[in-house]
Amino acid sequence: MEDAKLVVGTPRPAFRDRREVHGVAWGLVAAMLTAGWWVITRHGVTTAFDQYDVAALRFATSGLLLAPVLWRNRRSIAEVPPLRLAVMVLCAGAPYSLVTGTGLQFASAGNGGTLVNGVMPLFAALLSALVLRESVGPSRCLGLGIVVGGMLGLSGGAGLSVTSSPLFLLAGLMWAGFTVALRGSGLGPLAAVAFVCVVSGAVYLPAYVLLADDPVALTAPLAELLPQAAYQGFLSAVVAVYCFAKAVMLLGAARAAVFGALVPVLASLLGAALLGEVPSSAEALSVATVALGAALASGAVRLSVPLRAAS
Repeated sequence: MEDAKLVVGTPRPAFRDRREVHGVAWGLVAAMLTAGWWVITRHGVTTAFDQYDVAALRFATSGLLLAPVLWRNRRSIAEVPPLRLAVMVLCAGAPYSLVTGTGLQFASAGNGGTLVNGVMPLFAALLSALVLRESVGPSRCLGLGIVVGGMLGLSGGAGLSVTSSPLFLLAGLMWAGFTVALRGSGLGPLAAVAFVCVVSGAVYLPAYVLLADDPVALTAPLAELLPQAAYQGFLSAVVAVYCFAKAVMLLGAARAAVFGALVPVLASLLGAALLGEVPSSAEALSVATVALGAALASGAVRLSVPLRAAS
């Protein structure tokens, strides 16, 4: 009994506490940058740019920045089946950017971030079960049900239009497809994003230059171009991914996943503060509901029922 008390009462090593603090810090930065992406993209597609311009800025910048990363990881990337690589590009590259950018022309940053990040765990669970034969535990099932309820409340509150809702659902499915393909590829997050961004830039940018009626990304003033290019191609595509990868290293994948569940709340708060898109009470409740469901569905939070000791 004395030994048991000694073990229970022994404080954890200080280095572990520091690792956890650092992991939380990295995760919060990743969540903030991801939430900010919804805000700056919403601002971009409703002011000087459209979804085609924003995608061009994103992949021109990130493609150049991540080309050295792609080169360093070329051997491990070459070992991934081509179909899996193609799915990653289609689901997280230019098509994803165009789908979300189009949806954000008709819905607020907070509602877009909530629906896409809320529905993604639902689709990811379904795809993981079908493709990777992964089981879905009770907590995740409960979380998925809560997500559905929150999304129904968001749609019922007129926060989403008949145009934006299908686009955001498609975007959630696409990002879920990327996560499942990434999980099966064995690539690290930064190597995968480098491949997606460089290939997207190489394919999309020539088409943009040749087919766009008014390629604003080539002619807009630097004061308008630089913020979008810096956020889209560097802070979002590179820094946010790196920060989340660091959080996973320090906290583990399950605990780091909770920061993805914070994105709906943070996107709504940033949208209200920076764009004046203040959610209604019903929308705010739906956002909080989706965030809770996403935390459960992602596996970041698990419910456990303590067993009563036998008397």
